[in-house]
Amino acid sequence: MSNIKPKIMALSQRVDLSNTALAFRGYSATNLGRTAELLAVDAYRGILTEELKRYADICAEMLGEPVDLLERINSANEFGVDHYSESIALIAAVEVAHLRLLREVHNIDIARVGLSFGYSLGELVSVSCAGVFDPADMIRVPLAMAADSVALSADVTMGVLFSRGPKINQIDVERLCHQITSEGAGTIAISAMLSPNTYLLLGQRDTTTRFKEVMRELLPYRAQLRTNDLRWPPLHTPIVRQRQIPDRAAVMMETLAGGFLPPNPPVLSLVTGKLSYNDHSAREILRQWIDQPQRLWDAIDYCLAIGIERVIHVGPEPNVIPATFHRLSENILEQTNCNSLSCYSLKAVTQLARRPWLSGMLPGRANLLRAPYVEHIILEDWLIENSPQ
Repeated sequence: MSNIKPKIMALSQRVDLSNTALAFRGYSATNLGRTAELLAVDAYRGILTEELKRYADICAEMLGEPVDLLERINSANEFGVDHYSESIALIAAVEVAHLRLLREVHNIDIARVGLSFGYSLGELVSVSCAGVFDPADMIRVPLAMAADSVALSADVTMGVLFSRGPKINQIDVERLCHQITSEGAGTIAISAMLSPNTYLLLGQRDTTTRFKEVMRELLPYRAQLRTNDLRWPPLHTPIVRQRQIPDRAAVMMETLAGGFLPPNPPVLSLVTGKLSYNDHSAREILRQWIDQPQRLWDAIDYCLAIGIERVIHVGPEPNVIPATFHRLSENILEQTNCNSLSCYSLKAVTQLARRPWLSGMLPGRANLLRAPYVEHIILEDWLIENSPQ
């Protein structure tokens, strides 16, 4: 069962959005999504082109060379990690354009949503679109750090640490990362917490291999580690400190215009896993954003706890956030062996066995049972399905 589908009639001027969250995607290996199809729609082309050119110009200014995002989209040619700056500009431009299309073409005011959050780069766009900073100013910060981020990625490997049994204690993972880092052969750290039994690790040189070798002795879990061959800029880890990226970015943000209004809609930070942004905290949170892990699980748990019923996924080809929601939903349905809410009896919940990490959280965290019934809208799909004729 997949609940990640475009809902053609799910959005309109009349829909109550107070129980809706906006979720902004971050950088990935693929970033074009369905943007070329959106550009082919007469009613959308002007807004998309305007934002793509705006962010291309900013990117070109930061790089000191021409950037043509429209040409890259029309040629269906994905940017690799060596063109990380262009990917940053592309993602931000499309996310900003998506919200403008909702507001200016479909007359849907996103300020009415209950909250917003974003994974990695998505948090910067989320905070900016909520009125804290000008999005075009905010994007200059990661663009200024992009070259050093790419340079650091040369020997970085991503590892996905997961368990099909009990949950994995974050403190134990951090301790093992610190021990391996202290050996002096490279830094390894948690980059994201996707669930209580799934972590993304980023490690320099052979540190992910070293982690895999020793984790069976030092982690008291039936854990596995799978590596990804793609290169990844090591944001959200201490690796970025090796080029003073956090401090340099913080200095840039000190003189950004704005930052003295609370976000509207409220922004759930993946730095803290809470609604931590207020009328003065944005710069400090975003300083931590650069070298602290992404607390995606905390954000999902919070959304379910406060009764979010709909998530609109903003940006081209959103991946991590919908995939994490979907995996949780499948786990819930499989564990309880049912297809409707009426099946979720106390007996069904307390008999969970195959996924101890999940059974250990239920029924005390009964809000998780809502996961299969949260409606997900992939915004680029919705825009295409509902394009003006």
